Amino acid sequence: MLIHGGEQPQPPERVVIIGASGFIGGAIAKLCLSVGLETLPLGRAEVDLLADDAAAALATLLRAGDTVVAAAAIAPVKSPQMLIDNIRLAEAICGALRARSVAHLINISSDAIYADSAHPMDETARREPTSLHGAMHATRELMLTDAAGATPVAHLRPTLVYGADDPHGGYGPNRFRREAAAGGPIRMFGKGEERRDHVDVLDVAELAVRIALHRSRGALNAATGDVHSFASIAAQISAQFDAPIEELPRSGPMPHNGYRAFDPAATRAAFPDFTYRPLPEGLERVRRALEG
Repeated sequence: MLIHGGEQPQPPERVVIIGASGFIGGAIAKLCLSVGLETLPLGRAEVDLLADDAAAALATLLRAGDTVVAAAAIAPVKSPQMLIDNIRLAEAICGALRARSVAHLINISSDAIYADSAHPMDETARREPTSLHGAMHATRELMLTDAAGATPVAHLRPTLVYGADDPHGGYGPNRFRREAAAGGPIRMFGKGEERRDHVDVLDVAELAVRIALHRSRGALNAATGDVHSFASIAAQISAQFDAPIEELPRSGPMPHNGYRAFDPAATRAAFPDFTYRPLPEGLERVRRALEG
């Protein structure tokens, strides 16, 4: 749950986005700039968080009145070395926060920190990650919270994120779209029966900006509350591009036992006027964005 620092939204003195060259960080930076917030986007070109002097270099860029968005990550984490590198990224941010206190910290985390569940999960779900990616985010939440000290901290935990600028091509809407746009086929595991929640990157960005405006603290899942099978998603994208669908044999069990759903009540409580974009509408938005 989120606790607002103020019921009425107030622009931060400045929003500093660490990881602004990434998928989610970039979307947050664009939205901050479009609504007129003073924004400092930081990518690797500005601060290399794996450099030996990263903490000191980052600290020199921060001000006491800043709202800092920690969105830098090497993702998804698929190896122990990637896990180590992500902890080093967070360590640099923590060092900067200890050297230079700021007004607010927003950490972009992940729903991967949660254990599997046969029921829709909320922000109180057990934090027992079953992957290196989840372990990375769970560890970084603890690190950043500790480094922030008295500074209010909010952890935004998106589920599977899709959007036109996704660089990863992870299984689901992003990969299906790329395969279809290339002429197909859309390659789907088994019958595509797994049911998952998918959130538009623009909705994640809007939630981050709202959290900044309210100087909120606590945790919030960025998840729509609706689950869709991968088969239904493949069918929608297939219809957009007139691309065939190919069923591939599975090499192992379905991730998360084929079901991962969320209760979005905390989003409604924190931001009653916010509505998640339905998946069909989001997929159509992405198609139009790519067509220019």
